[in-house]
Amino acid sequence: MIPVLVIGLGLGPDDLSPRLRELVDHAQVLAGGRRLLAYFPEHPGRRIELTGGLEPWLDQVQAAAQSMPVAVLASGDPGFHGVATALIRRLGREMVRIQPNVTAMQGACARLGLPWGAAVHVSLHAADAEALPRLWTALGQSDLVVVYPGPTLDPTRLAVMLAERGQDSWRVNVLENLGAADERLCSFARASEAAGVFGPLCVVVLERVGPRPPAPTIGAPETAYQSDGGLITKAEVRAVALAKLALGPKLTLWDVGAGSGSVGLEAASLMPGGTVWAVERDPRRVAMIRANRARHGLAMLEAIEGQAPEALADLPRPDRVFIGGGGPNLEAIIAACAARLAPGGLIVVSAVLGGSIEAARRALARAGLDVDETFVQICRGQAVAGQTMLKALNPVWLLRGRADGEK
Repeated sequence: MIPVLVIGLGLGPDDLSPRLRELVDHAQVLAGGRRLLAYFPEHPGRRIELTGGLEPWLDQVQAAAQSMPVAVLASGDPGFHGVATALIRRLGREMVRIQPNVTAMQGACARLGLPWGAAVHVSLHAADAEALPRLWTALGQSDLVVVYPGPTLDPTRLAVMLAERGQDSWRVNVLENLGAADERLCSFARASEAAGVFGPLCVVVLERVGPRPPAPTIGAPETAYQSDGGLITKAEVRAVALAKLALGPKLTLWDVGAGSGSVGLEAASLMPGGTVWAVERDPRRVAMIRANRARHGLAMLEAIEGQAPEALADLPRPDRVFIGGGGPNLEAIIAACAARLAPGGLIVVSAVLGGSIEAARRALARAGLDVDETFVQICRGQAVAGQTMLKALNPVWLLRGRADGEK
C-alpha cells in the first residue's frame, strides 16, 4: 500500500505552496468533496468524490491506495477537526502523510484582525452528546471562542441558544465561504440580534462584550443568588454536599428540586464539559435559576420546569444526583433517580425533617445503593454587645447512596 497524502488547501487553492501544488499534480487519484475537487478541473487522474456516507468513501480511498498515489483534498488544515482523523483511524498513522495549511479558525480571526492565540475552539460538526457541553464550558474559559457550526446547529440557532441561556453579551461574527469569491462577513453586536440565512460553510467567531461574569465560588454566600424568600441551601451545607457528590469533568448531574439553582451552578463550575439539569416545579423559581445562570455565566446548566419524578423521564442518564426537595414524592423521586443512575454513580439527598430523613434512608436502601450519612451542624458568628455569639443554623442530614460499577 502507498501512503495516502492528505493535503490541506487552507482557505482555497491560492493558499497552496508550489510544493503542495506539485504533490496534487503528481497524484494519480484525487479524493475529496465535490467543491474541493472542482478546484482542479484539469487534473487528469481518477476522482473519488465524497458523497453519502464516509465509510464507503474510505473504502474506495483504501482500495485505490493499494496501487496508486492518492491525494486526499481537505479544507483548512486536515489535522484540525478534519478528514485526517478518519483516515488515520482507518489506515493507521504510518500510512497517512499530512500536509498542513491555514485553518478556518486562523483565517477567520485574521479576517477580523483578531489575535487568536488565546481563542478556544469548538467543533459542532460531529453533533455528539459532548459537543454542546464543550461549547458551554468554552464560554467560561475565554473571551474569544471560535465555533465550527454543525449541520443541525446553524449560526442563527446557535445565537438563539446563547441568548436563551443568558449569554447575550457576545458579538457574533459569521464568516461564510472563507476564501471563495462569494465570501461574506456578518457581524452582530449581541447574540440576541444575530439572524440570517447562512450556507453550510461557516465559521462563527464569538467576542465577549464587557467583562467576564464571575463563576460562583464553592460555598458562595446566599446573597450571590436570587432566591425565594431566603429559601436556599446554606453556603456551608452546599460546600459539603458538593464534596459528597465527588464531581469531575464531563459528568451529567441532576439537581432535583433545584430552588434557586445554587447547588447546580456551583457544581457546573466543577464539571468542565459536563451538564447540569436543574429540575424545579415552581415557575417563579425556574425564572430565578435562569437569572442566576445568566449572572454567573454558566450556560451548561439546563433549567427544566416540571414535577419530579415525571419530569426526569426524558433527561439523559445521570452520573450524579442532588435532591434538595421532594416533599411527599421523595421516595418515588429517589427510586426514579436510582433506576437511571450510571454505574458507580452517586445520589446525595439533603433532608431536614425527620420524616424526610427516614424516607430517604428507606428509598436509598431499597434501591440497593450503599448508603452513608453525614449530619451537618453549622454555627455562624454574630456580634452581640461587642462580642461574638455563635448562632446555629438549621441542622441538615446529607444521605448519600452509591451505585456499584456493574449496573
